[in-house]
Amino acid sequence: MDLRDKIIPFDRVATWREAMRTQGKRLVVTNGCFDILHAGHVTYLAAARALGDALLVGLNSDASVRALKGAGRPVNPEQDRATVLAALAAVDGVCLFEEMDALRLLAEVKPDIYAKGGDYTIDTINQPERQMVEGAGGKVVILPGVPGRSTTNVLAKIAKG
Repeated sequence: MDLRDKIIPFDRVATWREAMRTQGKRLVVTNGCFDILHAGHVTYLAAARALGDALLVGLNSDASVRALKGAGRPVNPEQDRATVLAALAAVDGVCLFEEMDALRLLAEVKPDIYAKGGDYTIDTINQPERQMVEGAGGKVVILPGVPGRSTTNVLAKIAKG
């Protein structure tokens, strides 16, 4: 499969999800900016994928990354970030979304499992997202992060020269 085929337009993600369900695949969804991919990201994505049969990554658009992270972000444009994620064996699909949270994406795909990184707890994640997933019969799983690995740390190191 061409890696570009793994980038799923938002208006087709429900159909993609239904195909997963028809095949009996347990879908894991996670989301984020994934601006500068690092060991923490790929470790997390592999762990998320291991929770089910397929992994869909909801990817924040450039506009939503700017709103979340500030004017200097993202470093890499959304199509580049989507392509890099799609190239990973752990990732079965990537879907860009415009909003600051993943609520609309989660409502569209109704994942079996919603994975979030260890910088969250079940109480600090976006509660409407949690309620959406659990209300549709899914489960929220918090996965541990890799200590010291973050895009913020990478950018700080680059800035020091």
